[in-house]
Amino acid sequence: MNRHRFFLPFCFGLFFIFHLAIFNFIQAQTLTLDSCLALARRNNADIRISQLDVEKARAVKSQAFTHYFPQLQLNSMGYVAARPMISFALEDIRSNDMRSLLEAIYNIFSEETDVNDRLELMKHGFSVSVIATQPVFAGGRIVNGNRLAALGEEAAVLQSKIKMRDVLEDVEATYYLVVGLKEKEAAVEAAMTLIDSLEHVAESALANGLVTRADILQISLKRNEINAKRQQLASGIRMSRQLLCTQIGIAYTDDIDFGGDNLLKMSPAEMDLNSGKLSPKENYRPESRLLQINEESQELFKKMAIGETLPQLAILGIGYYGNAVRNDASANAVAGLSLSVPLSDWWNTSHKIREHNIRIEQARVAKEQYGKLMSLEEEKAYNDMVDAFMLIRSDSAALQLARENYRLAEINYSAGVATVSDVLQAHALLLQAENAVTDRRVTYLAARRRLTDLRGDLNSLTR
Repeated sequence: MNRHRFFLPFCFGLFFIFHLAIFNFIQAQTLTLDSCLALARRNNADIRISQLDVEKARAVKSQAFTHYFPQLQLNSMGYVAARPMISFALEDIRSNDMRSLLEAIYNIFSEETDVNDRLELMKHGFSVSVIATQPVFAGGRIVNGNRLAALGEEAAVLQSKIKMRDVLEDVEATYYLVVGLKEKEAAVEAAMTLIDSLEHVAESALANGLVTRADILQISLKRNEINAKRQQLASGIRMSRQLLCTQIGIAYTDDIDFGGDNLLKMSPAEMDLNSGKLSPKENYRPESRLLQINEESQELFKKMAIGETLPQLAILGIGYYGNAVRNDASANAVAGLSLSVPLSDWWNTSHKIREHNIRIEQARVAKEQYGKLMSLEEEKAYNDMVDAFMLIRSDSAALQLARENYRLAEINYSAGVATVSDVLQAHALLLQAENAVTDRRVTYLAARRRLTDLRGDLNSLTR
């Protein structure tokens, strides 16, 4: 019994520790670029809102389609009057001969029947009716309304893809920023290790009278400078990681790390300068289609405005049951046609048509203008990628020179030919060259992604 008393708490304790370990492992794992992009597709708020816009456009399209079918309307009514609304007696007949004849007939049969000498109708009653209206011709507004709804759905899908493209581009740019700042942080840590080593050597040299206290002071000042850079990088990394967590839709914790792709370790030879160079046949910009949809929509709005002035024909079907008129309840059905011809709307509609013609012209001008701007945007994205690529090559060569300069400064310092100031200056140039190469690579990767997005097929973004 005692063993069972302690066995269950022990099992629950192991279960809790196991899940806590799993949770910590998941929280501490490193997220790669692909993982961040996948999380953004699923969790990003802007992407989810754009997808809801697509669902809303599809609902509008389904709503417009229902106008092809009959519209049903159910009506019911009941009433009680203080006096009959229709009351008629024999004395109300103006013709003397007719009144005499009806009075003779009434006197003969009144004793054998319950017929009263006064007819009273519509004192109380009820009615239930169903009205079905099937449009036959509505000036083309139903057809054009459905075409507008279809264009609205297509526009929402394109805008959703554009939003996903832009969000994923921002996620990738922020990811490169985080990785680049971590590269700089690693370089600063290496610089601090160097300062510690140099300070140790300088302290020994000072004891032997080989350096002065001014050299030690220079090292101390450099340490303070590097500590300031370390603090700036730590703040930048934290802010950029928080931004990235917001973009991919996860809660920020200090245990989440980003990196592990070695994206910034590639050499210039490994970079593809021709990425994003697609043939004109493959070149696809959803913005172009959106501009075309805008023009087509304005044309349809004009047709719907014209349709308001055209005759409207519909088939009516009415089913009725009740005793609203007669004392006894009865049922009936009526079928008919409804023709409506607007006569006084032409003046108003003429101004509407003029307005829509202006809107159509504006849409055409916008399509032409933004088409040119999109071509310039693609050309600029390609030039940015080429410029970043060329700067990587020049900065990489400068980095090699800075490394060689620092190596020689260390050798000369060990040989007593160079001073501490020479070593610190050479190292400052080396750190500057390393940071420059990191910045260029981040710029290149972001520019390459931008060009690929502008010239690529957005259908791949939703896969």
